Amino acid sequence: MAARANWKGYLKLSLVSCPVQLFPATTSRERVSFHLLNRETGNRLRRRLVDPETEAEVEADEQVRGYAVGKNEYILMEEGDFDSVAIESNHTIDIETFVARDEIDETFLDTPYYLAPDGAMAEEAFSVIREAMREKGVCGIGRVVLYRRERPILLEPRGKGLVATTLRYAYEVRADEEVFEDIADKDVPDEMLDLATHIIGRKMAHFDPKQFEDRYQDALLAIIDAKRHNRPVKSAPAAKKTGNVVSLMDALRKSLADQGKGEAKTSPAKAKASGKAEEGGGKAAPKSPARKKPASTSRRTAARSSGRMRKAS
Repeated sequence: MAARANWKGYLKLSLVSCPVQLFPATTSRERVSFHLLNRETGNRLRRRLVDPETEAEVEADEQVRGYAVGKNEYILMEEGDFDSVAIESNHTIDIETFVARDEIDETFLDTPYYLAPDGAMAEEAFSVIREAMREKGVCGIGRVVLYRRERPILLEPRGKGLVATTLRYAYEVRADEEVFEDIADKDVPDEMLDLATHIIGRKMAHFDPKQFEDRYQDALLAIIDAKRHNRPVKSAPAAKKTGNVVSLMDALRKSLADQGKGEAKTSPAKAKASGKAEEGGGKAAPKSPARKKPASTSRRTAARSSGRMRKAS
């Protein structure tokens, strides 16, 4: 089933514009969902909006939105009031500025969409804007009205189209100091840092979203299937409790040793690759250059402080 556009309008760069369509980039169609039922009758329940004073149900045509200006005091907003908000971003994404992608703080990223030209006549202008951004290695920032809210939107070239990600406003993102300021400064010993970075190095891989399965959903589906076929529901094994770490250094060493045991069991694919290497002349893989031992945290901190002092002077 083809995706349906949830917004149509124009993409504009200076005097160049073209009709475009905005499509949701994500879907929750495969997510397990449940209905609320009456336990006694098994009937699906309906939610009703009731006036708390009269206890009477309020029909849809009698419902109206209100903005609170005081206790039990509201400004009523009719549908026409929302429709009268006539700003350009209702129908046009005007690219106002361009930025380097690495300047965008990830916490400001909200919802991703796909932006595509709306019709063959729009493809040339759309392609010019897309390829110009790709050539310069930048992203565009504009604004768009979605679901009765204007949002900043980030545009990035992706294949033959653009990824459009709505951005949060500054007032919507909390400063990290609110959470991090009470974390004590710890001087990390070089040996511990070396062990931890070695463990990370062994776990390095390329990101593949398909490798992550929704284990909670799979377990729910297994329970649903058992109930459907009148089979006993198997309880999941209790999670192992992690004891208090007596020695962080011992835990790091044990983690590294456990990784080594896992790597010692060569997979068939690795064994086959190893055999091909031997057939090709038995040349050993080139050794990676020795990693320079990192400076201790205290030395790195001192160096940064010294740099700031020199700038201040």
